[in-house]
Amino acid sequence: MSLKSERRGIHVDQSDLLCKKGCGYYGNPAWQGFCSKCWREEYHKARQKQIQEDWELAERLQREEEEAFASSQSSQGAQSLTFSKFEEKKTNEKTRKVTTVKKFFSASSRVGSKKEIQEAKAPSPSINRQTSIETDRVSKEFIEFLKTFHKTGQEIYKQTKLFLEGMHYKRDLSIEEQSECAQDFYHNVAERMQTRGKVPPERVEKIMDQIEKYIMTRLYKHVFCPETTDDEKKDLAIQKRIRALRWVTPQMLCVPVNEDIPEVSDMVVKAITDIIEMDSKRVPRDKLACITKCSKHIFNAIKITKNEPASADDFLPTLIYIVLKGNPPRLQSNIQYITRFCNPSRLMTGEDGYYFTNLCCAVAFIEKLDAQSLNLSQEDFDRYMSGQTSPRKQEAESWSPDACLGIKQMYKNLDLLSQLNERQERIMNEAKKLEKDLIDWTDGITREVQDIVEKYPLEIKPPNQPLAAIDSENIENDKLPPPLQPQVYAG
Repeated sequence: MSLKSERRGIHVDQSDLLCKKGCGYYGNPAWQGFCSKCWREEYHKARQKQIQEDWELAERLQREEEEAFASSQSSQGAQSLTFSKFEEKKTNEKTRKVTTVKKFFSASSRVGSKKEIQEAKAPSPSINRQTSIETDRVSKEFIEFLKTFHKTGQEIYKQTKLFLEGMHYKRDLSIEEQSECAQDFYHNVAERMQTRGKVPPERVEKIMDQIEKYIMTRLYKHVFCPETTDDEKKDLAIQKRIRALRWVTPQMLCVPVNEDIPEVSDMVVKAITDIIEMDSKRVPRDKLACITKCSKHIFNAIKITKNEPASADDFLPTLIYIVLKGNPPRLQSNIQYITRFCNPSRLMTGEDGYYFTNLCCAVAFIEKLDAQSLNLSQEDFDRYMSGQTSPRKQEAESWSPDACLGIKQMYKNLDLLSQLNERQERIMNEAKKLEKDLIDWTDGITREVQDIVEKYPLEIKPPNQPLAAIDSENIENDKLPPPLQPQVYAG
């Protein structure tokens, strides 16, 4: 079997990782294959179209209501007065809608009216509550970091505080709308620093990292896996799916990693640890850092095994194997959280964006994994998925001399358990068959006896007249002589 056919279900072209609009940035399955910039453009177009359609529908319904109300009036003066009231009401409603739409799509960091600023400065229960130790530490680090930027730092801190206050009043919005507010804030702050503050791009990136760390530490408990979404349901589904695929071996995925080598085994353990550690982080950038460290350990494991640099075709199957072996907690929630609230520049370019896109592809592959992807027959795939049997383990003769004795013994025990399991299943099947045969034999005998009884019914006849005893006194009837009497002989 050729290598190409073995990897037909896992191979992903590098062009498939890029935005399908052709902008050159990395795409994301959560954004339907677009990058964050193109996705926002498409999302805004669809949103504007929906708002326009809703507006036209509202105007049409209002016109119909006006016409119906006007026709029901008897006097012309009343009709004129009523129509003028409706015109005034219609004008006010249009003005209110335009203001609402503009406000919705305005930048979240834009300074509003004096009344809005006063409301933002009002104490809120969430901001003034007793903060955790981590939140307090991050706040102090953020303030100390901004002190080095003087006036620019003060403006950034002011805008960040206004954004957090605004997000407190936007918790009733959907998580997608809150994500849009965060993305708009990132974009506006970065653009303002580059245009007004003339801050170099490398410093802008550092400032944006600190801003993301500060605001997402404060907002984490409210925007990570919210109850209004189905993130938790997806987490349980992918965990159940990975548990069902625990039988998948590295050979099935064409993973070029030899775990018998101690260094490679350590790299695999570190990669699994990093992908699991992702759930313990609060900041999207820190979660991305865990994915990046995991990916670098994978590349090192492949390099040690093959004695040459790893390729993209080697990396993706190994990443799939690491995810199957580690089964990271809340995997879908973490992916959605990074997608929604991470600085978009990190997801669009750089190694973080590349590794994150590969992780999304790996999860999508696991969700759609079938027999053809692993070059198995459908019968074997179904038996493995149901747990009836497992793939044959590595034979003892094929182990290398320097292989770990514990691993050898483990596989030998697994083989023995597999054989015992098959033997037990065979005995249970034979016992059930014997039980069924005994029941059928008993039923057959019962039916035969019943048929004989029905064919030859038992008739009970009355008893015959009993015979008279020979020694009885029956002289009148039988005319028998009397019995002989004993005589004594005198000799």
